[in-house]
Amino acid sequence: MDFLGIFLVASLSMLRTIHGYAGGWSSAHATFYGGGDASGTMGGACGYGNLYSQGYGKSTAALSTALFNNGVTCGACFEIKCVNDNRWCLPGSIIVTATNFCPPNHALPNNAGGWCNPPLQHFDLSQPIFQHIAHYKAGIVPVQYRRVACRKSGGIRFTMNGHTYFNLVLITNVGGAGDVVSVSIKGSRTGWQPMSRNWGQNWQSNSYLNGQALSFKVTTSDGRSVISINVAPPNWSFGRTYNGRQF
Repeated sequence: MDFLGIFLVASLSMLRTIHGYAGGWSSAHATFYGGGDASGTMGGACGYGNLYSQGYGKSTAALSTALFNNGVTCGACFEIKCVNDNRWCLPGSIIVTATNFCPPNHALPNNAGGWCNPPLQHFDLSQPIFQHIAHYKAGIVPVQYRRVACRKSGGIRFTMNGHTYFNLVLITNVGGAGDVVSVSIKGSRTGWQPMSRNWGQNWQSNSYLNGQALSFKVTTSDGRSVISINVAPPNWSFGRTYNGRQF
């Protein structure tokens, strides 16, 4: 292999490591919530609402403060495996999407109930997915985790909420890095305009865009962007979801 080829391979390897892909494992702990059918995991601090209809299903996790990063990590995917506990661990690993926040409980110590207190790295998994890596009676187990690419079916989804002069767009089903860090919107009679994060993965624009076809540019934490042109037609309406391109 010539020098250029070696350089390109090394550069790509560095990029994957920098953005969390193909990197090493980190230590954390995991618990579970939401009941045997995961119904208690619906909604959540990322704003995804019904996780079944949004395509996330039961393979979800609420993240502690150290991992949640004020909602920036919403949509990121993690591979998790139970380790160092032969009594409770099961073989294999799971892949989950970050969909919720596990709040701290400062009334309890970090090692006795305050599992999500800073600076702990902790995953509160849906009960069904927890039981893929550990026995139910374990309650809490030591785990190792790493960021992985999200593999989603279909395109990125843009759900239009809000009202005139307040367009609140929920962005879901994002592949690749999964965690959206910036969004721009363009009407058919406007230029590109940056949107601001309202909460979770809800992004807002205060422009008047009624009656215009809408395009979106979505950028994730690995620096990649995808542009969906005229994803919403001129007669788009609030409460509707429109499918765009995918990473």
